[in-house]
Amino acid sequence: MNGLLIIDKPSGLTSHDVVGRVRHILHERRVGHTGTLDPFATGVLLIMVGKATRLAQFLSTDDKEYDAVIRLGYATDTGDITGAPLSAPIATSGWTEDQIEAAMASLRGAIEQIPPMYSAKKIAGRKLYELARRGEEVERKPIRVSIHQFEPIRPGGELIKDNRDGTFDVHVHVQCSSGTYVRTLAEDFGKLLNVGAHLAELKRTSVGNFRLADAITLDQLMTSFAEEALGTVLVPPGSALSDMPFVHLSDSDARKAQHGLEVEAKGGWADGTTVRMYDENGELIAVGDYRTDVQRIHPRVVIAQ
Repeated sequence: MNGLLIIDKPSGLTSHDVVGRVRHILHERRVGHTGTLDPFATGVLLIMVGKATRLAQFLSTDDKEYDAVIRLGYATDTGDITGAPLSAPIATSGWTEDQIEAAMASLRGAIEQIPPMYSAKKIAGRKLYELARRGEEVERKPIRVSIHQFEPIRPGGELIKDNRDGTFDVHVHVQCSSGTYVRTLAEDFGKLLNVGAHLAELKRTSVGNFRLADAITLDQLMTSFAEEALGTVLVPPGSALSDMPFVHLSDSDARKAQHGLEVEAKGGWADGTTVRMYDENGELIAVGDYRTDVQRIHPRVVIAQ
């Protein structure tokens, strides 16, 4: 059992919880995910199964897209709706459309973010959220991320929704590089408007080429497994790497690659290009690095024995 599952993560579960449930449903120990999604968030979570877990390193850098609701009025200690408010709502309004657009525009492109304390990022081997829960705060170095899109969504044609409690909601769409903290983006957006802000909702709508429309729920996975129809929802490992160049190997070269040995390939790729390696039957057997000096591919990760 090797492949990729596109799971629609429900709110309230951690990414680790989802991995645990998939293990239980499939009776498979080798299960992992390619990128943490906050417990309160929903949407696309890529789950690798079997030997395909070895491919996680190639998928963790994929761009991601989100639909979110930024609540203006107060900040929280976690940056999202699950946290404790840092102040009472400040009934500020009157932002113009030009002000909203200017704030969003200044956060597009390459920017720096300070990782939030309530995050899975590790410093000195310790996860930040574990320190935060103990009331500790440590210095975090800024990271560089890319915000490709940061645009308002207008449900019902409304740019800003007045919640009548001193807070205001702005629905947004974000396309960004891996490692981006949308919670931090929401907080920085609020600062540009001179108001506290946090995420009220967050839904991941895509990871790389995988869309929410293609995702299944955990209940649907359970049904597919019970009906012995897992093949209808398990994505082949090679499909997860569709942006990579590939090569089909002869039977003898396939055996070499399966043992981690270099094979000859005249693909004309740049030095260091990552290449999918298939056998004559079209099965992904390895992923390797191309060396221009000897025109060979060195297997980095072997999938099939």
